[in-house]
Amino acid sequence: MKLWSVASAMAAKTPVERNRYVDFLRAISILFVVIGHWLIATAWYVDGQLTPGHLLKSHPQTQWLTWWFQVMPVFFIVGGYSNAVSLESAKRKGQGYADWLIARLHRLVTPLLALIITWGVVAGVMKVMDVRSEVIVFTSQAALIPTWFLSIYITLALLAPIAYKFWRRYGFLSFWALAAVAVIVDVLFFAADIRWPGWTNYVWVWLAVHQLGFAWRDGRMGSVSKLLVYSALGFATLYALVHWGPYPLAMVGSPDEGLSNTLPPKITLLALGVFQFGLLLALEGPMRRALSGLRLWTATVLVNSMIMTIYLWHITIMVLFGSVLYLSGGFGFHIEPGTTDWWLTRPIWIGVLIILLIPAALLMSPLERRSRGPETPTPSAARLVIGAIMTCLGIALLAMWGFGGAPIAGFGVGAFALVIAGAGTSGLLSR
Repeated sequence: MKLWSVASAMAAKTPVERNRYVDFLRAISILFVVIGHWLIATAWYVDGQLTPGHLLKSHPQTQWLTWWFQVMPVFFIVGGYSNAVSLESAKRKGQGYADWLIARLHRLVTPLLALIITWGVVAGVMKVMDVRSEVIVFTSQAALIPTWFLSIYITLALLAPIAYKFWRRYGFLSFWALAAVAVIVDVLFFAADIRWPGWTNYVWVWLAVHQLGFAWRDGRMGSVSKLLVYSALGFATLYALVHWGPYPLAMVGSPDEGLSNTLPPKITLLALGVFQFGLLLALEGPMRRALSGLRLWTATVLVNSMIMTIYLWHITIMVLFGSVLYLSGGFGFHIEPGTTDWWLTRPIWIGVLIILLIPAALLMSPLERRSRGPETPTPSAARLVIGAIMTCLGIALLAMWGFGGAPIAGFGVGAFALVIAGAGTSGLLSR
């Protein structure tokens, strides 16, 4: 109740001109991701052996759900809006690139370091205790999956000032130019079987989506009727790409062997983003009126005050809870995923995980709310960029292989060291 009171007091001080719907969409999109991850992760006993699985693989008929639960495009659009606001504020205050960037990195990387260090220690302890290497790899890789998003989001933060200038000068052409590059990359991927450029779509696809946030900030998205038309066109494009094109149905993970809409990203995520965002932005008017009420806005403020903590730790909580169930005789893991009984138990499963996540979020979230001391010097822009790139690379490697899963021995330790060294180079380890 004390935390609610604090959030309520903060909510009451919110300036009238603030677009509260931006914060609401940020909170809702992350909560959708959390629940989606908890839902699609499966584990049950097959011939007496606990077998982890993936609902989208074992039950392909559920893949259509990802058209609603894959909301990362919405989060990146919200990120574009927020970056535009902060860049405008920095310009008014006379702040340069380094001062702007260090504030963004501090909010993103500080809570991330707690997760990375925790799992580095856990993996080391399991290694000393002679825990099987495959168990170390599976648990650490699963727990660190959420970090891939931060690797991309930090990259977009590095590019945001340039992208914003691109938007200011060329408007929607900046979106279409990035989308066109993403299309070319996909054509090379499917038509010419040249796949390595596909990894560059982490930039082209997500940066294009990010540009739509700038359009929203500038009030360039149009009327409600236009937004619904955009949404319908996005849905039609997405349907055509999946139904008649080479793209898989699932918008999350890699349930189709060797092919994924997210690894690396495909233009389907652009279409999905337009489809979802058109609908959501059409609701902006009534939602902003609803958010003028203190109760809903307080809940939004409360979630946003710990949003990175919730996102980063939700799979760790699931892994720990699953481990406890396994050590307790496998309670709940004897129900076959996808069956009626399994679906009926999902609200209980998700409810328990929420209850477990709340105290963890309350404990760890002060890290993301901690501000840099005014006396702390700001590193040079070059140091910040180099450190951020090192951090992003280390995060990406850990998200892909965890500790011990890479084909080269010691790669996980090296990736861990890269994250810490990158944070140090960016001045994020100093008080």
